[in-house]
Amino acid sequence: MNWDQIEGNWKQLKGKAQAKWGDITDDEWQSAEGRREELVGIVQEKYGRAKEEAEREVDDWMRRL
Repeated sequence: MNWDQIEGNWKQLKGKAQAKWGDITDDEWQSAEGRREELVGIVQEKYGRAKEEAEREVDDWMRRL
């Protein structure tokens, strides 16, 4: 699955993302809307990750979909 597909199916995939990153609020999920850079930024901020670590985590999640 690629990011265009994730953005297009965000409402269905958001539940899987919420299961992985449960501390992210509904408003933050809504602002991300499946966009990779938004999600990386939220994960980075919410979990105190370095940008590269957050990118790796988000990309790993995407590959497992």
